[in-house]
Amino acid sequence: MPFLSKDLSVLAYANNFTLWHYTTPDTAAAVIAANYFNNAASMLRVNDLIITNVNTGGTAATNFYVVTANNGTTVTVALFAA
Repeated sequence: MPFLSKDLSVLAYANNFTLWHYTTPDTAAAVIAANYFNNAASMLRVNDLIITNVNTGGTAATNFYVVTANNGTTVTVALFAA
């Protein structure tokens, strides 16, 4: 299933940083794959954090992803590690 912008929402914004929430029936592997968030390139910035509820139709999980790159058309995310 592709990224759906209706399932991406802002939780907080401050000092050029946005905390997002995204929910999807897609697996964690699909969400972290290349090009998944490309349709949100105009909204996402490097270092934004996305709290993601994945696999909502199966064994649901919550993951935190950080936007590591965005050139205006291609968005790259990585699993957040503190």
